Amino acid sequence: MATYAIGDIQGCFDSFSRLLERCRFDPAADRLWLVGDLVNRGPRSLETLRFVRGCGKAAVTVLGNHDLSLLMAAKGFGKRHASDTFDDVLLAPDCDELLDWLRRQPLCHVENGYCLVHAGLLPQWTVDKARALSAEVEAALQADNWTTFLAHMWGSEPAAWSDELTGWERLRVIVNAMTRMRFCTPQGVMDFRPKGGLADAPDGLVPWFRVPGRRSADRVLITGHWSALGLKVFPNLLAIDSGCLWGGSLTAIRLEDREILQVPCSTKEVRNW
Repeated sequence: MATYAIGDIQGCFDSFSRLLERCRFDPAADRLWLVGDLVNRGPRSLETLRFVRGCGKAAVTVLGNHDLSLLMAAKGFGKRHASDTFDDVLLAPDCDELLDWLRRQPLCHVENGYCLVHAGLLPQWTVDKARALSAEVEAALQADNWTTFLAHMWGSEPAAWSDELTGWERLRVIVNAMTRMRFCTPQGVMDFRPKGGLADAPDGLVPWFRVPGRRSADRVLITGHWSALGLKVFPNLLAIDSGCLWGGSLTAIRLEDREILQVPCSTKEVRNW
């Protein structure tokens, strides 16, 4: 049995299918760990969701910011962007079933010394703390009144964690850290504006995973979200968004031996803006 961690798919189902072929993925024996952003910007979000849902227990996925944007759009919340490409999901006959499945996925998954999360963890959080905080958001998303949570979820404030936070502000910080964060201050104050690579870090900000004393550094974190960062393989971090959508590659890492498998993005899936 092999476990393949795979970077942001974002509706690039052709590339995803070719990568699974390269991995010789067998759903009866192997597992997929997907870092989130299954949908949006690429042309085949619907097929991606249907496939991953159909894998059952052979696939673990966490929620990314684009997955949450799909849920919000379906319920009339948030601001639609011209670049959104998930209307195929919204117009599908099985839309309700797919969205009900999607909202029941976690923000982070912890297993065998690994933590799978879309963007990252704030430096104050241990992995165990992060898993407990993820469960708070999952409870809100899976509740009967889950659309009320969506109405209060998006926004960039508060920008920092405090154990004293309650209500929507508490849940919003958890979502933002786990699905949107790239840079923060050494004290863990998030700034969502810069989106470049490591060389583009503004004064006073550092990549979240380089904050001194980060409390989750004792586990291996598997992340996506940050295409400008590119593929980074460190002892305690596997950052595997290699920018497939932008003309890069879709990456898988076999966790048992850290072998890297990649396919170039299909030409019909590359965004040219």
